[in-house]
Amino acid sequence: MTDNDMLFDYLLRLGDNSLILGQRLAEWCGHAPMLEEDLALTNIGLDLLGQARMFLSYAGEVEGKGRDEDRLAYFRDTKDWRNLLLLEQPNGDFAATMARQFFFDSFQYLQFEALARSSDERLAGIAAKSLKETTYHRRHSTDWIIRLGDGTDESHEKMQRAIDAIWGYLPEMFDMDAVDDAMVADGIGVDVTALRTAWDGYVNDVLAEATLIRPEDSWSVRGSRDGKHSEHLGYILAEMQFLPRAYPDAKW
Repeated sequence: MTDNDMLFDYLLRLGDNSLILGQRLAEWCGHAPMLEEDLALTNIGLDLLGQARMFLSYAGEVEGKGRDEDRLAYFRDTKDWRNLLLLEQPNGDFAATMARQFFFDSFQYLQFEALARSSDERLAGIAAKSLKETTYHRRHSTDWIIRLGDGTDESHEKMQRAIDAIWGYLPEMFDMDAVDDAMVADGIGVDVTALRTAWDGYVNDVLAEATLIRPEDSWSVRGSRDGKHSEHLGYILAEMQFLPRAYPDAKW
């Protein structure tokens, strides 16, 4: 892979993470447990969509093949997506959605904080803007983890069950491969393994306050960097991509 190929792939990972999670949150529109939360989840989803557009737009320019953010979002097949497996998992109940959101928000906050110091000025600017939004996202999901974990017996049980169910998807956030190593060497990307201590510290503090138990690291699932995904991503893309694929020359 050339340096451009690696930067392109790196930007896809960032953009795909935000886009797929934003798409999942959009599914809550009109279904959240209260009106304020319906608006909050929709707004967070829109923030993520905005992040995805910036990352994918830049990725298209780096690729140099005439693909803009829409072409990258609507005309790639499952094997070409690079989002974390965690983010394509079904919403489940509200506790499951908040558990997924909390763990990723806690990671993305640290990732954007580091990327804001990237030697790539365009990437640093996107990360700095996104960090302001992610600061709110993390605060929002943290509040819900504590509220549900330290709430009623039923809410505590549901939140603990949700955390246990997705725990094995979390280690993938801290994986590194040749693309990551090359981006770090060029001062562009982030060594995500170096974020683990801060992430662990924040997560452990919140779980303790929420009276929740951190699961054992007994299983893990990986594959997103190689385009290996669960069946759930196919369903997301089928819904998201249907219209532009059915009417590729449509003008909005």
